[in-house]
Amino acid sequence: MLHKLTTAFIIIVLAISTLHAQAEATDVQSPPSAVPEKSLVSNELATSSSTVPFKEDWTTISLAKSGLPVQAVGGILMTKSELPSGCTRELLRLEWRLGDPIDLYVIRPLGIEKPPVGVFLLNYSFDTSIFQNDYWCSQAKQNKLAIVGFGSALSWQRFHAPRPMKAWFVSELQEALSTSTHDVQMVLNYMETRKDLDMKHVGMYGQGSGGTIAILAAAADPRISVLDVTDPWGDWSNWLKGSKQIPEDERATYLNPEFLQKVANLDPVNYLPQLMVKSLRIQQVMDDPVTPPAAKEKIANAAPRPDEVVHYSDKNAQHKAVLLGGITEWLAKQLNPATTIAK
Repeated sequence: MLHKLTTAFIIIVLAISTLHAQAEATDVQSPPSAVPEKSLVSNELATSSSTVPFKEDWTTISLAKSGLPVQAVGGILMTKSELPSGCTRELLRLEWRLGDPIDLYVIRPLGIEKPPVGVFLLNYSFDTSIFQNDYWCSQAKQNKLAIVGFGSALSWQRFHAPRPMKAWFVSELQEALSTSTHDVQMVLNYMETRKDLDMKHVGMYGQGSGGTIAILAAAADPRISVLDVTDPWGDWSNWLKGSKQIPEDERATYLNPEFLQKVANLDPVNYLPQLMVKSLRIQQVMDDPVTPPAAKEKIANAAPRPDEVVHYSDKNAQHKAVLLGGITEWLAKQLNPATTIAK
């Protein structure tokens, strides 16, 4: 019963698109791990970086054209624990921009030598501590999938001085979308250096702003062969005009032609028809107030095939649809690799 309640709680939390980043980011707190995590490095070492200043190109989704060093970056292992539910959970710190470290969770089911990989990027308002919840371990074990999770640019854990506090994901939309898309590709580069993941079978799940980034990342990187997104943002002129995410006193700024021009080439509507992924699912909750109906329709119509779009009347309908197998089941079934059981 407890596991079912925890599962329902996580799915409900993930399905809710928040209206204000600052208000919501601190609301999602995960319970402590079943097994205490052991810190492996000092804070001083964890925050050290060998990166050098550079100018990143925010107009492109391509890592190769971004100006970032495309070679794989080693991760600093912060904590590692084996959970009684049957998996290992690692927290690593990676950094390729000076002063912008990324906390990366890698959750692997025990007993599988090289599990397929699911990259999870939630809405910008979520704290990555949500991956400390044992639900993710049960999902990794149940669906034989390695779960990799981190936070996008302009999420709380990546909000650093001297950025002004009034800045947020939408006010810096071009930067947030482009750099996070580059980050997904850099994370994949890091994971390819590991010997315990099946990088020939990689899928990605994105929710809200994370869904938008997931579409852009799949368009930029063919290593992502399966894509599952829930309530992705997009169709920027309609989205910025009608989204309940936008404070009314800021809306005129985001409808300025100069602002719209900066994000025009970062609209998932332009990339969806070109996607070459093996499997695609776009889940839309029709009463979600964050993406207005006109934008929902434009995103759905941009899908390569109509059967790749799933509509739910409300959040309860979506909860019922995914409750049994969990948030990772569809992704794992589409990847469907020949897993090797570890001896």
